[in-house]
Amino acid sequence: MRSRTPAVPRLATVAAALLGVLLPLLALGSPAHAAPAGFRVANGRLLESNGNDFVMRGVNHAHTWYPDRVSSLAHIKAKGANTVRVVLSSGDRWTRNDAADVSNVVAQCKQNRLICVLEVHDTTGYGEQSGAVTLSRAADYWIGVQSALTGQEDYVIVNIGNEPYGNTNYSAWTADTKAAVQKLRSAGFRHTIMVDAPNWGQDWAFTMRDNAASVFAADPDANTVFSIHMYGVFDTAAEISDYLNRFVTAKLPIVVGEFGHNHSDGDPDEDTILAVTRQLGLGYLGWSWSGNGGGVEYLDMVTNFDPNQLTSWGQRIFNGANGIAATSEEAAVYSSSGGDTTPPTAPGTPTASAVTSSSVTLNWSAATDATGVTGYDVVRVSGTSETAATTTAGTSATVTGLAPTTSYTFAVYARDAAGNRSPRSGTVAVTTASGGSAATCGVSYRVTNEWPGGFQGEIVIRNTGSSAINGWTLRWTFPDSQRVGNLWGGTPTQSGAEVSVAAASYTATIAPAGSVTLGFTATKGGTNPGPTAFTLNDSACSLA
Repeated sequence: MRSRTPAVPRLATVAAALLGVLLPLLALGSPAHAAPAGFRVANGRLLESNGNDFVMRGVNHAHTWYPDRVSSLAHIKAKGANTVRVVLSSGDRWTRNDAADVSNVVAQCKQNRLICVLEVHDTTGYGEQSGAVTLSRAADYWIGVQSALTGQEDYVIVNIGNEPYGNTNYSAWTADTKAAVQKLRSAGFRHTIMVDAPNWGQDWAFTMRDNAASVFAADPDANTVFSIHMYGVFDTAAEISDYLNRFVTAKLPIVVGEFGHNHSDGDPDEDTILAVTRQLGLGYLGWSWSGNGGGVEYLDMVTNFDPNQLTSWGQRIFNGANGIAATSEEAAVYSSSGGDTTPPTAPGTPTASAVTSSSVTLNWSAATDATGVTGYDVVRVSGTSETAATTTAGTSATVTGLAPTTSYTFAVYARDAAGNRSPRSGTVAVTTASGGSAATCGVSYRVTNEWPGGFQGEIVIRNTGSSAINGWTLRWTFPDSQRVGNLWGGTPTQSGAEVSVAAASYTATIAPAGSVTLGFTATKGGTNPGPTAFTLNDSACSLA
């Protein structure tokens, strides 16, 4: 769940004259900016590429923590939303969402006719929250997944980093935000960029409000939108109206990127947030669809990701006065005259070959598309859930990291140049080969280095039997939400707290009385207890 301080100072009454605040904002000239490729900002408004005003009406979805819930995007659209803000991770605090996953998210947004606001959550509360990373680090992540975003400027807004400062050293927000925007522009990003406020997104010290003009002017494309998060700080109508009206008067684009009907730091005035944003023609994105924890489960809009179980908060934001159903208008890019929204045909049902204890090769017949198929996504299917397995430009792929003597079901999607995703192919069931002899084993586990939000670990597997172990899979469960990032000596997969490592070619054989060593890096929360049990080829190992 997202980090949040238990309390923040309340919004102070602003005694300074409005003129003194606005003059420096209005005095800014209009430098010769490059014309944005898709969404753009003009005269303080967010416009689509055709010049239409676009007002966000949507919700946040915690994709990085629930990657198997991509079907939620269709459910969010069905409730009337025109936008979804999607939580991603740079890999610094949670499992990294790679370019293939980002491409899939964008394709799903487009298939469901939603505008995608993509945000990196690892920056949350930087300077105060353990493990949080800088906006510069978030910009590096975006550059790393740029291939998934190039050409999607009509459909995607890049929210550099969530709540990038807590309540410590937040005065650095202005310079850091300018630098991050310019880093993305220098890398070739032409998207509209969204920037969150400091103070856990709530800007109670007015750092963003009072420096927004200079941040906007620092964007070579003049295509930056500001995002305020409204929780306990914004618990009166006067505070909400004053903050938003200052941006509108100064002709600076502003959206309410997060808000709720209640929070641990106070009771936000959601009715005023909804009413004033409608009055001013401003966008809003409520927090959040489902999956909240840490004591704020009441912010779920639906229970257990079930679109048929709206909570009271869900009823309010979707169906209440000034809510999404009553005020949302679909982006014009999805109209019959705008953009390629026709998906490819479904690929052929895959066939399996070269099945080993840890891998399988899949082949399928090509999909067709009027503008051409650009690639395929292979997924593992379990019930109604899907997990990304691999991506490829061709019609064959080898999926690795599987467990021995385990049944899997696979399917394939096709993607076109516009990011549209096809219907799913038929499925193929595969059972992997045996992983080798049952093991007589011992395992030692230790942390070799540790830092806020992460650590490096070492695992030694010892063969305590009288015959060689030929091929193995090691499994364990982390007790406190640790997640493996990189691992050497094997191929890791992780589902929730459960980790499975298949042997690498050079570690697959362990001689009697011999051992192999694995090393890895991982993220962690506030504590870092070690696993209490390991199995090798499904046999329990003693702990050394």
